Amino acid sequence: MGPMLSVSELEKTYEVRKTAFSNKKTTIRAVDRITFDLHKGKTLGIVGESGSGKSTLARCLMLLEKPDNGVIKFFDQDLLKLREQNLKNLRKDIQIIFQDPYSSLNPRKKVFNALSEPLLFHQIANRLNVDEKVVEILHNVGLDEDFLNKYPHEMSGGQRQRVAIGRALASEPSLLIADEPVSSLDVSIQAQIINLFVDIKKGFKISMIFISHDLNIVRFISDDILVLYKGSIVEMGSRDEIFLHPVHPYTQMLIKASQGEFCTVQEKTDGAITDNGCKYYRRCELADHFCEVKAPNLQGTQEHSVACFKATRHLI
Repeated sequence: MGPMLSVSELEKTYEVRKTAFSNKKTTIRAVDRITFDLHKGKTLGIVGESGSGKSTLARCLMLLEKPDNGVIKFFDQDLLKLREQNLKNLRKDIQIIFQDPYSSLNPRKKVFNALSEPLLFHQIANRLNVDEKVVEILHNVGLDEDFLNKYPHEMSGGQRQRVAIGRALASEPSLLIADEPVSSLDVSIQAQIINLFVDIKKGFKISMIFISHDLNIVRFISDDILVLYKGSIVEMGSRDEIFLHPVHPYTQMLIKASQGEFCTVQEKTDGAITDNGCKYYRRCELADHFCEVKAPNLQGTQEHSVACFKATRHLI
């Protein structure tokens, strides 16, 4: 069986001013030729530092931002070529959960209304059984009937995120995209929400893209991992391969940091990075002049691939 989601050569660029007082602009490649597959029932973890392009990629997959180039196939349908009406019909099958649950919920609507709307709109429930369906969703995300008449401001951050997750699940999607869903929560609550995602993965047999800067969280929930740096994939593979045998210097640095090791990276000041060079050149201890002028492509196997001239030999 082929992949449920297939992304090929996806690109998204922005032009921004170099300084607040200058009219000169520079091009930011937020998503740079990203390619990956996601199979049904699997979870792909996407990790990287702030500014690596994780959230932009998520928004492009949801078509909240239109990619400049590339292909997004969902069950063999190219989303970028679908007519608007056909795209609307598919939207219920792809849902996203954002970092801030308060901004993703309407502050004027009670929990019952927030959960019943998608059920009625997509005709998953009717007026006769919508109450029962809403209560079922609440139970699925670890809340009880006491929350039905509460407004978002009357709940804690963790409770609001549970409601946001429930709302995303209400349309019975095939793919759930979680964009830093626990980063705004207290550490004690984070573990509860992560366990909820694990339960959802098992109970609903749903495919997920889980985005986080925390590798420990991604390792706990993901089957495969994709490591982003400045919009490009630097390493990709199965969870165990990435954590037990990381080969890209950036991945190794992220793993050390996640294990509590203090990592300092001295950026090179010599040489001029061109658009054709490796984006990690200035931070890489292994880099030479060849890395400065030519960007590496992903090489390896489906189990483990890396974009690094110096590290590729470790995959052989």
